[in-house]
Amino acid sequence: MSSAAGRPSNPEARHFGRHEVAPIVIAHRGASAFRPEHTLLAYMVAISMGADYIEPDLVSTKDHVLVARHENELSATTDIARHPEFADRMTSKVVNGIRHTGWFTEDFTLKELRTLRARERFPRERQDNTAYDGVERIPTLDEVVRLARKHGVGVYAETKFPTYFASIGLPLEEPLLKTFARYGWDDERDPAFIQSFETGNLKRLRPLTRLRLVQFVGATGGPYDLESTGDPLTYDDMVTPEGLREVATYADAIGVVTKRIGPGDPGGLDGRPVSPATLVRSAQEEGLLVHATTVRKLAARLRANLRGDTSGGRAAEEVRKWLKRLYSLNVDGVIADDPGLACAVRERLRGGG
Repeated sequence: MSSAAGRPSNPEARHFGRHEVAPIVIAHRGASAFRPEHTLLAYMVAISMGADYIEPDLVSTKDHVLVARHENELSATTDIARHPEFADRMTSKVVNGIRHTGWFTEDFTLKELRTLRARERFPRERQDNTAYDGVERIPTLDEVVRLARKHGVGVYAETKFPTYFASIGLPLEEPLLKTFARYGWDDERDPAFIQSFETGNLKRLRPLTRLRLVQFVGATGGPYDLESTGDPLTYDDMVTPEGLREVATYADAIGVVTKRIGPGDPGGLDGRPVSPATLVRSAQEEGLLVHATTVRKLAARLRANLRGDTSGGRAAEEVRKWLKRLYSLNVDGVIADDPGLACAVRERLRGGG
């Protein structure tokens, strides 16, 4: 944390990304380029590939247990549509201003969710991953932390829709902190991050924990909790020197979407208010770590296919180019769905390659 915020500087800010220790590699939803996302199998593959952290997105069950899903609607990532016993729970809800129809985690107990099996979210684009459909259950945060501790890696947890879950009486923060504390993780030196695209829950967390907090910065718009109350603050505002100074009063890091700091292809934002190098440098001057999110092998493959390259070679080269660009900016971490490639490029650059 910056000294201006009145707290000791983050120990990792003096190490990661400062040419003393390599930037961390964070496995996006596990090794989601190779296994169905947010499964213990995806996390285990990521660990075997050398990831430093595994990333669970967290939502709540009806009985207030945190589980790893990208969203609380279950039909895209599980076989719930094949469970006739749950047919009557299909419903429509407005989550963060968007209407969704399906089945939602908060309408099921953990015991009920355990009867479901995970499946690949993008079956056409990730056909190889569909071989693992029906194999894995939805993991709890507790299981993810135990897996990480067993293999000596960290957990990079995202709170999904915190305003929504608080509004229905299932706030994410308390069970998250209790789970980490149960395994002795309650300090800035512990291998855990808590991230959010919103601001309010991070500010509420700040006086409750010394774990490192990450303010995610989206490509457009602003944090939902602010938008929903009419606050005009945007993500563009947050990446200015003044905005970063404010973020540093409650967070230890920023997670910046790669459109703001990535190479020209696939590109950054037209007319972005802050150049990539300036953004990274200004954030680090405020004592903030900078994590780039997300280097997606899937997106690169789709772009290559549109150009007629179905071999995968051009897509892999694009990802390598992307990673080299991000590492050249001295970011403190990279979030990637192919953590093995992210580690390989990092090690090659460390060796002068």
